[in-house]
Amino acid sequence: MTANKKKIFVSVGTHPQQFNRLLKEIDRIASSSNWSFSVQSGCSSHKMKNANQKNYWSGEEYEKMFKEAEVVVCHGGAGTIIHALKLEKPVVVVPRQKKFGEHTNNHQSEIAEAMEQEGKILVVNEIGELEETLDKALTFKPKNGSTRTRLVKRIEKFLRETEAGL
Repeated sequence: MTANKKKIFVSVGTHPQQFNRLLKEIDRIASSSNWSFSVQSGCSSHKMKNANQKNYWSGEEYEKMFKEAEVVVCHGGAGTIIHALKLEKPVVVVPRQKKFGEHTNNHQSEIAEAMEQEGKILVVNEIGELEETLDKALTFKPKNGSTRTRLVKRIEKFLRETEAGL
């Protein structure tokens, strides 16, 4: 991988279910793009052919990947998203989806939608839109102003509805 390639860090988090759908699309994009991908693949089984991949990076390596990345691609885990935003990185979120066996429910889509509406992140719900969204991310400027109260209310509403079985 040449030094002039744009660095993209991909994190699927530590959830025990696979996220092969994202890894396969990253691998496809990496085969013909001018991007250099480093991927934390967690419990996924897909072996990357065109990216630097580890199941889990050490804490120091993980932090280095975040800091060096020009764009962060991640699952819809709030911790990963917030960490990238604190580092003022453009974030592309691909929420894990229950229908693909990636999670037990679709709460990541709810979190991602709320943050996207605030102008903080870009969201990819259809994996075929990832490459185009990566292009957009290179010029995307996340809004880092605090909307914590509204975001917390949306998350609380979602949790109440989930508990009520709605």
